[in-house]
Amino acid sequence: MKTGAKKKNGLIYLQDVTTLHLIDEKCIGCGMCETVCPHRVFTISGRKALITERDLCIECGACSQNCPVAAIEVKAGAGCASAIIYSWLTGNEPSCDCSGSSGCC
Repeated sequence: MKTGAKKKNGLIYLQDVTTLHLIDEKCIGCGMCETVCPHRVFTISGRKALITERDLCIECGACSQNCPVAAIEVKAGAGCASAIIYSWLTGNEPSCDCSGSSGCC
């Protein structure tokens, strides 16, 4: 398994590359994010959403599009996860246009 990857349910996921962000102060605990997330990234606890496994986020955008109070931000189809999956499909080197010194790909 590659460094920076983690295995769950037989699938390999990338660590620390998702653009997912939960704005706790806005969250009303409606549970919509938990309902629509295909990878069960969210749970509801104490009338607030919690991100339980950030690295499982596939940046599909379902959570942010269905949040009634805009408490979730994610760049659907953007970032390293998308770039790496695209590179696997095309055979090209990943290019995620990450800014900053850490880089991600």
